[in-house]
Amino acid sequence: MLYPREVKTISDAKKIVDARGLSHVKVGFFDMDGNMLGKYMSKKKFFSSLDKGFDFCDVALGWDCKNQLYDNTHFTGWHTGYPDAKMRIIPESCRELPDENGTLLFVCEFTKKAQSICPRSVLQRVIHFATEQGFIVNAGFEYEFFMFQETPESIREKGFKNLKTLSPDWCGYSVLRNSTHSDLYHQILSLAEDMDFPIESLHEEAGPGVIEAAISVDNAESAADKAALFKTFMKVLAQKNELMATFMARWSEDYPGQSGHIHISLNAIKNGHSEFFAPSHEHNMSNIQRHFIAGQQRLMPEFLVLLAPNINSYHRLTPGLWAPTHATWGVDNRTTAIRVIPGDENSQRIEYRLAAADSNPYLALAAALASGLYGIMHKWQATKPVRGNAYDEKHQHEHPLPQTLGQATKMFKQSAAAREMFGDEFVDHFSATREWEEREFRKHISDWELERYFELI
Repeated sequence: MLYPREVKTISDAKKIVDARGLSHVKVGFFDMDGNMLGKYMSKKKFFSSLDKGFDFCDVALGWDCKNQLYDNTHFTGWHTGYPDAKMRIIPESCRELPDENGTLLFVCEFTKKAQSICPRSVLQRVIHFATEQGFIVNAGFEYEFFMFQETPESIREKGFKNLKTLSPDWCGYSVLRNSTHSDLYHQILSLAEDMDFPIESLHEEAGPGVIEAAISVDNAESAADKAALFKTFMKVLAQKNELMATFMARWSEDYPGQSGHIHISLNAIKNGHSEFFAPSHEHNMSNIQRHFIAGQQRLMPEFLVLLAPNINSYHRLTPGLWAPTHATWGVDNRTTAIRVIPGDENSQRIEYRLAAADSNPYLALAAALASGLYGIMHKWQATKPVRGNAYDEKHQHEHPLPQTLGQATKMFKQSAAAREMFGDEFVDHFSATREWEEREFRKHISDWELERYFELI
């Protein structure tokens, strides 16, 4: 019997579909915002698509998360007529869908012209840079997300206000909470095992109804796949339980934001040994790890839009709320943007703490990795590590981050490093999508503005 995660080739994919007697298979891919889009495909169409690829309307790369059409992109739009783009099915991505009677899911990615702006392909481009330098990249994502006793209907009926969280009060790491909701926690753990994004740790975070999940480490491409699938199917699991999960960077001014931290390590292709671990150096940090940190630090402002891609993302980057405000680094310091975790040959790594939960995993990892590789290539030197509170005024001169989506987009668009690492086509397209997002925001009047100005100004 062939199991889903044993599928490696096109032949394997056909065999498992035949063995299960499936009439249809689900295929899906991740768009610019990290949302999974896809459809059920007949067995005949699926087999043909495995062999030859298939076409998908490129509007999927030309609209925002609410399906509103960008009016400022060159790649696709009304001016192109929204033609089909070429796509391939990834056989080794095969997974069984929970509660769908053995139905299989396959991840897809754009090819040919659309490959230049496909988020998964952008990450592959950066991984190729790493390979050329002799590195194997390993990564692991951890996410914080809020759970609510709400449904898609109820949150709209309430106007997204006065929402009931899964549990009350601030109970970080509470065994009371995770035991009370043990059925849900075990569903999460089982789902993660069944769909092969296994969870290393799962616990209650600080805040009402906040859960944090750390996904087990894997090679960079697989780690991003697992993170993207985790976010998608965590929302599915919640809604099947008449709950809601949100990965917004910050949904309420009363609580801290939600992170999407990324752990990264490099190993040498030639012998498999850690490139970060140097036991004779302070904190076991090799010169390569120091150059990597320097690149992340120096390019963090320019690449921020890939890690904080939405208007709301910037509400998280507030002093004292466990999110960085400057491109600082420190050794085992959770107030800095980059946390060096000293360890041994197998555990010496970097925790890139800038990314929010709302970021696209492919693009967030691409940014964290590309900046580090750039630092290695140019042998950059980092600033002195922060000891103590990185929010102190004395550290505020060190690589300040853009404070709005508009500022971050402008820096990214003008970044020579971004164009070198990600390609002009992607930089131009993604920048346009964020300019659109910022322009859409400016069309709307907030409750804060009405309360502040309506009567008194």
